[in-house]
Amino acid sequence: MFMYEALLRRAKSQSPIRVGLIGAGKFGSMFLAQVPNTPGLEVVAIADLFPDQAKATCASIGWSKELIAQTSFSDDAVEMMQSVELDVIVEATGDPIVGITHARQAIANRRHIVMVNVEADVLAGSFLAQEAEAAGVVYSMAYGDQPALTCELVDWARSSGFRVIAAGKGTKYLPSYHMSTPDTVWDHYGLTSSQAEAAGMNSKMFNSFLDGTKSALEMAAISNATGLAAPSQGLAFPPAGMDDLAHVLRPRAEGGQLELSGQVEVVSSVERDGRPVFRDLRWGVYVVLEAPTEYAAACFRQYGMNTDESGRYSAMYKPFHLIGLELNISILSAALLNSPTGRTKGFHADVVAVAKRDLSAGERLDGEGGYTVWGKLLPARTSLEMGALPIGLAHNVTLKTNIAAGACLRWDDIDIDARLEAVQIRKKMQPIRADHVSEV
Repeated sequence: MFMYEALLRRAKSQSPIRVGLIGAGKFGSMFLAQVPNTPGLEVVAIADLFPDQAKATCASIGWSKELIAQTSFSDDAVEMMQSVELDVIVEATGDPIVGITHARQAIANRRHIVMVNVEADVLAGSFLAQEAEAAGVVYSMAYGDQPALTCELVDWARSSGFRVIAAGKGTKYLPSYHMSTPDTVWDHYGLTSSQAEAAGMNSKMFNSFLDGTKSALEMAAISNATGLAAPSQGLAFPPAGMDDLAHVLRPRAEGGQLELSGQVEVVSSVERDGRPVFRDLRWGVYVVLEAPTEYAAACFRQYGMNTDESGRYSAMYKPFHLIGLELNISILSAALLNSPTGRTKGFHADVVAVAKRDLSAGERLDGEGGYTVWGKLLPARTSLEMGALPIGLAHNVTLKTNIAAGACLRWDDIDIDARLEAVQIRKKMQPIRADHVSEV
């Protein structure tokens, strides 16, 4: 890509890429930590619900007093985008409702938008991507997050002439984690609540990673960007280490565990009895590919690829991701190359709300990572046929009916304000192709 040379030219000409950040949480602060080390890039404005706290964060990660003083801080992201001259907006709030508003405002102001907010992307990404394309701006996944890194591997494999069999990431998973709540989450991380609080760790956010919701959202984002299918009954989370990816993640007809050839999946870093998986991929991403010819399969063997016993299936992987520390790549790609680091292209997969326990009419849902629901990956067509409630809209709404533990919630089960922008957009959004598309 050779972006660094172009970046140096921007620095030399004193025309830096101007960035506005919305949300100075963990992801945002990791990105901000790299800014003083990046010539030709400036964060000129930061919008956060707590501007003083955002300033304190900048100081704690190494920003100089001078850099903080020349940066605009506010609690109004829309006003920031309207009043400050910016090239790229980074949306890192994690709130699907406000994320949609911020993305549309960025597009309306002809700003490139990097969506760290996978929650908003899964809820309405195909609509937002179409709006951005019509406006002539880039709508992009966030490099450093696992969806963008996985999409990069898929693009590499397809561009090299390989058929993609599976793609996804690793995580720590046991079936019981679906019932985890903010009260129990730290037991699974080996922390006390006081230790987590002292470290500034948000129990609800971390619980969304543990209970499977974040995995479902990230796989939906990959499916919608690549056309790889969502499994019909949700993620299976098969245990698999780096050396076993090509063996485990191949079609069932070939001795593997995949329902479909050409799907997303998450591998667990622990066996179902809790034993650790050897050389696990908990922090990484992968793609499983198939040799198109016997000659290519022979080359796999000759060059030390990690294959299954047939020699036809192999895997490429990256064992880590650095989230905000790598976000510059998306910003530079948008500003310098006018290109996204992955983007939504269709509506192939969805994430629906599932009851963690028996729920009663009149209860308020508390959304992703909370006490009431977790998010399950489903094909978009299945979600639409069910009238299923997207996890992104399962927050601060009241149930009209009783829901049994393990049941998917539906739109008809809740009272929700139909005037909300996110609700209106979601209702308008139709699947471009909600069936299995393995090569797009």
